[in-house]
This record gives sequence, C-alpha cells and structure tokens, in this order.
Amino acid sequence: MSTNTALITATESIPAPVQDLNGYIQAVNRIPVLSQEEERELATRFRESHDLLAAQKLVLSHLRFVVHIARGYMGYGLPLADLIQEGNVGLMKAVKRFDPAVGVRLVSFAVHWIRAEIHEFILRNWRIVKVATTKAQRKLFFNLRGAKKHLGWLNHQEVEAVAADLGVKPETVREMESRLSGQDIAFDPLVEEGDEETRALAPVAYLQDTRHDPAREVEAEDELRHGVEALQAALERLDARSRDIIRRRWLSEKKATLQELADEYGVSAERIRQLEKNAMKKMKAVLAD
Repeated sequence: MSTNTALITATESIPAPVQDLNGYIQAVNRIPVLSQEEERELATRFRESHDLLAAQKLVLSHLRFVVHIARGYMGYGLPLADLIQEGNVGLMKAVKRFDPAVGVRLVSFAVHWIRAEIHEFILRNWRIVKVATTKAQRKLFFNLRGAKKHLGWLNHQEVEAVAADLGVKPETVREMESRLSGQDIAFDPLVEEGDEETRALAPVAYLQDTRHDPAREVEAEDELRHGVEALQAALERLDARSRDIIRRRWLSEKKATLQELADEYGVSAERIRQLEKNAMKKMKAVLAD
C-alpha cells in the first residue's frame, strides 16, 4: 500500500462535508488544537515509524483551518463542501511531507498545500460565463442548441419564430444565442506585453479573503517566538557588561545614553560605544548561524 493510500485510509473516520456541511463544521471545530509539543511528537512518529494513527490526529486537528481557508474562495460559485474536500486533500499531502525538525508549525507549512489543491479545483471547474442559470434559460438553451445545428446566426425573422415557438421574448433568444456562440474566457489569460505574452494575474491570486486568517496568525506568532528565542540566545553569549549595555540601549523602554552608562561603569562614552558595537557584531554572528 502506498503512503498516499495509507494516509487516506487512516483518515476515513473524518466526517464528509458533502453529507451535512453544518454538522461537519461543528464537528471539526470541536476537535482540540494540538500544542506544539504534541504536534512535534505526532509528526515524528509518522515520519520515523509511519504511524498512521499519528497522521490521522495531525489531519483531524487541522481541519478547522481548511474550512477557514476554503471560505475565502466562496466567490466563484462553487460549493463550499467541495472546496473543503479539496483543501483536505492538500492538508493530507502536507502532513505526508511535513518535517518537524525544521521548527515551524504544521499549519504554516500546510497553508501552501491546502491553497494549491483548492486553486486546482477552481481552475478545473470555474467558468466565467454561466450559460443557463434559470429554468427558462435552460429550456431555451437546449432548444436553441438543436436549432443552431442547421442554422448560422439567426436573422430577425428566425429570432421572432423561435421566440414565439418557445414562448420567450426575442431579446432572450438573442442573449442566449450570444452565449452559445461565445467561448469561455481563460481563468489566467495571456496578456501581450510588447513582443512577449505573459500570464495575467488570475483572480484566485487577489479575490481570496485573507482577513483574520488563523493560519497566518499562527505563522506570525511562530516567527515572533523564534525571533525572541534567537535574540535571547544571542544575548546569553555576551559578557554581563555587554549584555547590560545592549539591554539598556536597545531593549528597555527608557533608553540609556552612552554618557549615563559611561558614568555608571567608570569609563568613557567612546568606550561604551565600542563595547556596544562589538556586542552587536557578536549577536549578528550568532543570529546568522
């Protein structure tokens, strides 16, 4: 059995959103969010021992994030349940490839895979022009398609005849004929720029609602925490005097001046400046490692 098949089998207990969307959303929101330690332990078990139960727990705990991301793509006329299903596939791919040793949270890593699957689904299924959206339009669509097998563009008399035969207005016949004669517009059309053609920015790149995205918030928190830990580690490499100078010159709310520190340590302000410069150089070397 391949890893993909095994992972899907391990997550078969996940409720299907297509059966009861509201119930599904309520169910996934009740699943506890894993702590960083729990997430690292489960990811390590799956990566090293192929523990499918660990993979299942990782997937289940992140389904709420898939729902949130999928909601950002509801403007394309596609069912939210289908968007969630595709996002879940991306989440499982992310779990398969996630390496806990890198030091980032799974949600930060999985966002790319979740969005990639949703994007592919939209590209396969979204059409800019909906040919027939009402019952009357669908009736006209199928009847007019049959008529146009042996007709080119309808003239005025033919439009009147079709409208009278189907019980619709002539304007409706003209509109439907135009739709049938048109072609789909590419989701990411080619745009000419001088002598070259490039892909225009697809709507999927700018129509997504990214406000209050929990995945981005977790990612930002991760980045801030890593920055604080790295700064603390760099400070610990300094001697007590240099560390005190850096804290009071850069990290305190009320910044100390060079002269204030010089008077306190009984040296010149220039010496304090040199100590500060050397300390900053050492910290940058530590942070660069």
